[in-house]
Amino acid sequence: MRSVAVAAAVVALLAAMAAAMVTTAVQQTPTIDEPVYAGASVLYLREHDLRDNPEHPPLGKLVIGIGPQLAGVRLDRAYTGPEEAVGQHLLYASGNDPGRVMLAARLPVIVLTLLFGLVVFAFARDVAGTPGGLLALALYAFSPDVIAHGSLATLDVPAAGFVLTAAWLLWRARRRALPYLPLAGAALGAALATKMSTLAAVPVLLVLAAVPFWSARWREALLRGAAAAAGVAAIAVAVVWASYLAVDPRLRWTAPPDLPSAGGLRGVAADLAPFPRPYRDGMRIQFGFEDATWTGFLFGHPYQGSRWYYLPAALLVKTPLGMLALWLAGAAAMLSVRRLRLAAAYVLLPAAVLLATAMAGSRDLGVRYAIFIPLFLAVAAGCAVTLRWRWAPAAAAGLALFVAASSARTFPYYLPYSNEAFGGPSKTHLRLHDSNVDWGQDLGRLADRLRDRYAGQPVWLAYKGSGVPAGYGITASDPLAVPPDRVHGILAVSDSWIAKADPRILALIGTSEPIDEVGHSITIYRRPAPGAR
Repeated sequence: MRSVAVAAAVVALLAAMAAAMVTTAVQQTPTIDEPVYAGASVLYLREHDLRDNPEHPPLGKLVIGIGPQLAGVRLDRAYTGPEEAVGQHLLYASGNDPGRVMLAARLPVIVLTLLFGLVVFAFARDVAGTPGGLLALALYAFSPDVIAHGSLATLDVPAAGFVLTAAWLLWRARRRALPYLPLAGAALGAALATKMSTLAAVPVLLVLAAVPFWSARWREALLRGAAAAAGVAAIAVAVVWASYLAVDPRLRWTAPPDLPSAGGLRGVAADLAPFPRPYRDGMRIQFGFEDATWTGFLFGHPYQGSRWYYLPAALLVKTPLGMLALWLAGAAAMLSVRRLRLAAAYVLLPAAVLLATAMAGSRDLGVRYAIFIPLFLAVAAGCAVTLRWRWAPAAAAGLALFVAASSARTFPYYLPYSNEAFGGPSKTHLRLHDSNVDWGQDLGRLADRLRDRYAGQPVWLAYKGSGVPAGYGITASDPLAVPPDRVHGILAVSDSWIAKADPRILALIGTSEPIDEVGHSITIYRRPAPGAR
């Protein structure tokens, strides 16, 4: 009966998560990155052409492409535009229903996100017992960030989930090297074949692959540990190669004409990496992105470049307060309880290395660059139930219920979530921007609002996203294409445009009255005619 009750709890938590993600996937229009991945995925599967979106490996996009392939999405084979436009053409100019295409592309990621929930439960149960596993799964299932990005056709959650899976399999390999070490190599390879940022976890995971042999004599331990690490690495490399060959068995490739040059150690790494040429050129493209200057926005202040503390600050805003408390309690338990200290190397160390690497990056564009934190620290939080304090289980359960309530209150607007200390989702745009709050996801909701409340009025739209307004029945003019005095009526502005402090936008909204908001990501203003001011 106890096993049945545990299984029922697991199913209930994952069902609640699935309902939240599917609802979100149905209601949101394409975010900025999704059309690129959806378009590339269809080309990979139909045309076996690696040229689109070379800055990311193909595995995650192959997963995304399963949905459109099964849905019979139409592909205009005559279209040869740039990668930024391929997805838009697929959605809006190829005879497809954009909502149907995006839902089909999102569903495989939703399924994968739910499967990673089982990994979170199993990992925490192995470390802290069944109560710890259930607590970890509850935090994962109600995490607003995981729900938000797990319901999108993007690569962040799949990459983080594969790294977590590799760490869990290595934890199990301590007692049984076979079959867990080969499986860990496959999971690590899946992470590397999904997103290149996971390369930072490779040294940590390869060291952990040698742990099962540390108990032998030192010379034998060194040899056997090195052999185990080499075997895991070889399997991971093979998975990366297989993902490229699955797209094009002939591995035809022409480097992009604007491929950035990479010097120093980065160039050496790109030259010597044991991966296919498209992967290594993708590394160079990523290095080029890191060399660029991006616009950041934190606590109401726009800036150029990056700030090392951006991700910790953004996580502080966008993580439920109860979850933050359980993360700290779980981490403290892992470091203070003797039997859990070894597990910290498998949970806290990979998360810390990945976070440090992300913090050193140049793109302060959202907590999605640290989406592995809610996954790994959910496992850590499960260890809070092991603390030797009489009220620890009750306190953990109470905090988990607080997390669930906070997450439910933001439904179905998970992308712009912020916790109660920072005013909730309606205030997130005052502190953060881009994929933290406004990633172009509310174009469909804007269309409904304009039709319901502002029909017949002139509409001006400054939209930051990949959606096509006309595809949702929005007839609007560009307020930046005419002198400001000609802009009057309804002015809808993406909050990320406002955060970027574009002087043209600021001049327009400075003489307009805010009257409405859509999805906590688009603000609607009424701008009077010049003579009426």
